[in-house]
Amino acid sequence: MKRIGILTAGGDTPALNAAIHGAVVRANQLRIEIYGLIKGFNCLFNPRVPHVHLNPLFQAIPELDPTKGGTLIGSSRDYVDPDKKAELDLVTSRLMKLGIEGVIAIGGDGTLNGLQPLAERLPTVLAPKTIDNDLGLNYPSEPDEWVRVKDPDSTPSYHYKRTASSAVFDLNQIVNYATPGYATAVLVTAQGVERIRTTAESHRRIAIIEVMGRHSGYIALGTAYGQPDIILVPEHPIDIQLLVERVKYLYDLQKNVVIVCGEGIVDEHGAELGAESRSTDPAGNVALSGAGDALRGKMIELLGDRYFQRYRRGSSAGEAIFTRKVGHTQRGGRPILFDRFYAALLGSKAVDLLVEGRNNAVSVLQYDTEKGFHVEGYDANRFRDRWGLIHARKMHGSFYDPLLMKPSRIGIEYLMPIFTDAIGNDDAEHMRQTLFNPGNLAQPYHSINTDVHKRIRYLETVGD
Repeated sequence: MKRIGILTAGGDTPALNAAIHGAVVRANQLRIEIYGLIKGFNCLFNPRVPHVHLNPLFQAIPELDPTKGGTLIGSSRDYVDPDKKAELDLVTSRLMKLGIEGVIAIGGDGTLNGLQPLAERLPTVLAPKTIDNDLGLNYPSEPDEWVRVKDPDSTPSYHYKRTASSAVFDLNQIVNYATPGYATAVLVTAQGVERIRTTAESHRRIAIIEVMGRHSGYIALGTAYGQPDIILVPEHPIDIQLLVERVKYLYDLQKNVVIVCGEGIVDEHGAELGAESRSTDPAGNVALSGAGDALRGKMIELLGDRYFQRYRRGSSAGEAIFTRKVGHTQRGGRPILFDRFYAALLGSKAVDLLVEGRNNAVSVLQYDTEKGFHVEGYDANRFRDRWGLIHARKMHGSFYDPLLMKPSRIGIEYLMPIFTDAIGNDDAEHMRQTLFNPGNLAQPYHSINTDVHKRIRYLETVGD
């Protein structure tokens, strides 16, 4: 293999450049050229195929900085449609004209779902990324537990449902233990909890902090490092009466409460609290209007104004209870050591998978209690259910204690290998040297896009 194409797809994470850098370093060792495909799969629908040569003369271009968040080659939520055969033929012919013999896609479960049509025409592998940590399997047999249930009122006329598991859960059996971007997102949310806490303490408030994780509670679980009082995750329906009782106990004890909730939390009927809006995002998911705000509304109703007036801690429940979203700050910024290091290894492994002829495969981060973290290759079809769909990984139920509303003992055991040494000495030193650099006051921000744009080249087309 002489030339590989690499693209980033789906939502942003802090470790994309690190994964690209790892792939480029490995390609240099193997004397393989790497072309970065601009704006993900969107590039393939452009007859000119905008691209950047990432390693001319087998040296990484200086703009490729593994410590910088985001992706220097851009991303989009466009995917190839398996039903559009003519379009797929065009995409394949364009890549072949460019001399690309294999493709590395860096993405999550959505990217992996859309990868197979391309893999049927050109060797294609995936290097995982997602802050939600929802690309993977709790155990190898998990896809077999999904079934289709007829639903004539929906389009399509069915929905997917999980059956009871017969697998014995073991941390060592997790396929893709953690995805690059997750650790940095948890750092941001845990710091957010610490900062909100002092305001809640000072003003006798109940704070609800909403974090990302549509179907997966991993970020909320990891935010336990910031010591919130209560954590709510999408995998466990909320017992609203138990929650209110817990809030009252804590508020009486310490005069403040901090609650972390995942954006996809559900009520006792399984309905998403934040799914009041029926609009959809670019990936076709229902846009969540705000789980934190919905939860606040329920608590205002159940606690009532009199509860706070009696303690002289506010004139109303609406004044005493406030919400904050950590939002897209979870997706951006400098990746911490754990994400940089393992994103690079996974990007490097993706190159090896192509060279070894492992088409339609995924580089995964595995963990073993005896030898620690290591990377391996995994057949992408083993992520699919019997109908060929890849489902977002939900946090295993044993990681969470629904009575204490905190990580369980096994949840703590899951988190510790990731975060014990997740931050490097250079992470703190970088902030000290750069954040309050006097030059920041005088000079405008210089976007990496400005420099990369000068390197973009195009496929010369004739009648395409």
